Amino acid sequence: MKKNIIIYGLIAGAIVSILMLIMVNSKSFCSGNMDYLESMLIGYASMLIAFSLVFVGIRNYRDKYNAGVISFGKAFKIGILMVLIASTIYVIAWLVDYYVFMPDFAEKYGAHTLDRLRASGASQLEIDKQAKEMADFARMYKNPFFIVMSTYIEILPVGLIVTLISSLILKRKGTKSR
Repeated sequence: MKKNIIIYGLIAGAIVSILMLIMVNSKSFCSGNMDYLESMLIGYASMLIAFSLVFVGIRNYRDKYNAGVISFGKAFKIGILMVLIASTIYVIAWLVDYYVFMPDFAEKYGAHTLDRLRASGASQLEIDKQAKEMADFARMYKNPFFIVMSTYIEILPVGLIVTLISSLILKRKGTKSR
C-alpha cells in the first residue's frame, strides 16, 4: 500500500507542480497579459488533471493488491495520503518559484487587481479599500508560514473533493462466504 501511495502521490505532485511552474513562468503571465482569473481556472484544471491519479491509485490498489475489494474508509485513507504528498510537492515547488523567480508576486498581483478595479470604473473609496487589503496581503505574504498555509489551502480542498468522489465510486464490498 505504501509503495502505491508514494508512487501515485509523487506523480500527481510532479504533474500539478510542472503545470503550475509552466503557467506562472509563461511570458503572458509574467508580463501581466494573462488574466489572473484565467490563470486561476487553468491552475484548478491542472489540479483536477493531477488528482485524477488519486482515482487511478485507489483503483490500482483495490484491483491489484486487495482482491478487488476496498471500503470507503480504506479508499479515502489511500487517496488523502496521495493528495498530501502531491500537495506538499506543489507547496515546495511554489516556494522555490516564489523565492527564486517571483519575490515580487504579491506586489504585482496587488497592482494588477487595482488596475482592473480602476478600469471597471470603481469609486476612489473602493480602490482605497482594496489597496489597503492588497498591502495587508503583501505584508502577510512575506511570512513563509502564511505562504505555506495559503498554498495548502489553495490545493487541498480540490484533492479532498477528488478523494471523496473517488472513494465513493471505487468502494466495493467483498462477497459473503457461505
